Amino acid sequence: MALLQIAEPGMSTAPHEHRLAVGIDLGTTNSLVAAVVSGSARVLVDHQGRPLLPSVVRYDARGVNAVGDAAAAQAVVDPANTIVSVKRFMGRGLDDVRKAAGGAALPYEFVDAPGMLRIRTRAGDKSPVEVSADILAVLRARAEETLGGQLMGAVVTVPAYFDDAQRQATKDAARLAGLEVLRLINEPTAAAIAYGLDNAAEGVYAVYDLGGGTFDISILRLSKGVFEVMSTGGDSALGGDDFDAALAEWAAREARLGGVHGALRRRLLVEARQAKERLTELESTFFNVPLADGQVLALHVTRKMFEALTEPLLKKTLVATRKALRDAALAAADVKGVVLVGGSTRMPQVRQALRLLFAREPLTDLNPDEVVALGAAMQANLLAGNRGGDDDWLLLDVIPLSLGLETMGGLTERVIPRNSTIPVARAQEFTTFRDGQTAMAIHVVQGERDLVADCRSLARFELRGIPPMVAGAARIVVTFQVDADGLLSVSAEEKTTGVKAQIAVKPSYGLADDEVARMLAESFERAADDLKARALREQQVEAEQIIAATRAALAADGDLLDPGERGAIAALVERLAACAAGDDHLAIKAAIADLNHGTGEFAARRMDRSVKAVLAGRTLDEIGT
Repeated sequence: MALLQIAEPGMSTAPHEHRLAVGIDLGTTNSLVAAVVSGSARVLVDHQGRPLLPSVVRYDARGVNAVGDAAAAQAVVDPANTIVSVKRFMGRGLDDVRKAAGGAALPYEFVDAPGMLRIRTRAGDKSPVEVSADILAVLRARAEETLGGQLMGAVVTVPAYFDDAQRQATKDAARLAGLEVLRLINEPTAAAIAYGLDNAAEGVYAVYDLGGGTFDISILRLSKGVFEVMSTGGDSALGGDDFDAALAEWAAREARLGGVHGALRRRLLVEARQAKERLTELESTFFNVPLADGQVLALHVTRKMFEALTEPLLKKTLVATRKALRDAALAAADVKGVVLVGGSTRMPQVRQALRLLFAREPLTDLNPDEVVALGAAMQANLLAGNRGGDDDWLLLDVIPLSLGLETMGGLTERVIPRNSTIPVARAQEFTTFRDGQTAMAIHVVQGERDLVADCRSLARFELRGIPPMVAGAARIVVTFQVDADGLLSVSAEEKTTGVKAQIAVKPSYGLADDEVARMLAESFERAADDLKARALREQQVEAEQIIAATRAALAADGDLLDPGERGAIAALVERLAACAAGDDHLAIKAAIADLNHGTGEFAARRMDRSVKAVLAGRTLDEIGT
């Protein structure tokens, strides 16, 4: 069995040469960056202390308008140019997306371009790789500012069930964001690293990872610092987004809204996600969405109703979990612990289903939103050469889907079966089909189906120069090699002559090297302009929010001010609005500070009024209880 060693030969371990490396969880709903600081892994937060960066990017005519919370706030009003859940489109073509939609309306205007699909925005057509790179660039900037230096690299996590095209697309996005990828690792494996090191765990563990857009289940054996992935399974198109969609579609049917798309669809999905989160704590809630005609869609939904709506989705995850156990030749009783990963595992029906299946309480020691990033940070720290005295451990990961070749009749010949430990190399011998055949077309595929048409095509190349022989006489050895990132290269050699051909498999849905090079060159050339534009836009967004909040406060409680005070605040608001219309981000920042200072007394008076309103008519005894 091949072992993937965490510390690589030649890397310095001198304590004074600490190299800055991070772990990044590029999620469907939220993304995080973590690092090992003073010997322990921690998630890095933004200026507001927020660890999660919503995986949302909004574009305008100038390019990136906002990333994260500011972009998410605009998803309802500008759905066509605000890209959410882009991870679902990584490494995918338009046909893939249409098939996954099952006839439902697509969320964006997609462009049928060669290779990976593109999304039409005001800033031009954007590939999922470019959108993901914009998210990663923000995480990179956060890390470098927090850690006080330039990163030497990052470990980026991917769903265990991501295929070769999706992994390559993730790696391309990191490169485009200026990140050196030390390794791609599977999300459940990263979670196991975090749990294993924190709790000195030993034995067999199931890692149940239900994120926003993907589901993974991995069975791992932890023993004396060795993390061995025994089996993995899942669905790269099943996640919390689907639970949201089920509730949103129910609401649309109940209200007889007919075809739902654009801004209304986005409002329904946003409210569905919020209702789902409320139902984690409550037995019932209201589903409220404003409609275009000024009316409000208000529906009462209970936890039982929601669980009935989403039961088929939950069952899919349990089917995959049982299959992963069978692949590992284990029973549920053999599992010592169930690790929960992903915010969607907070749903009560998920925890109850796992409690029944494994006859034990799932582990909730670590935040399911953060555990993947923490594990990735631990591995990044070791790969950077920052090995501590107790950091003596190995990681044995596996490939999620079988790799093979097309043979005559459109059949798949598996060369490397799924759940093989990586890195791995396997060779298989083939021969010619016709007399005098001097060339062989080699079609590399990935999947578990017997027919090539049901598998994913990864690459094609030809071996030429085969000496003319009778059919079946040539000996052609095809070798598959999968590296530690799960990426594939294939070579072919005719043994009697030594004629060779090889290909580093670049999936048709990835970006060509020259395309990545062009994008990188453009990013370097425009770095200063982009930095200035981002700073300006961030201040403009903050100004817009503060102006709106101040005007609303004046409308609601302006009677607390005398005419002079109200006029002074109004003047500060107009000054900020004028600055926000300009292009000096420092002037906007100063005007924001002036408005905040100028409204301090007004805010205090509003707070006093609110407290008095709450306490009005109540006795001291009532207040004490």
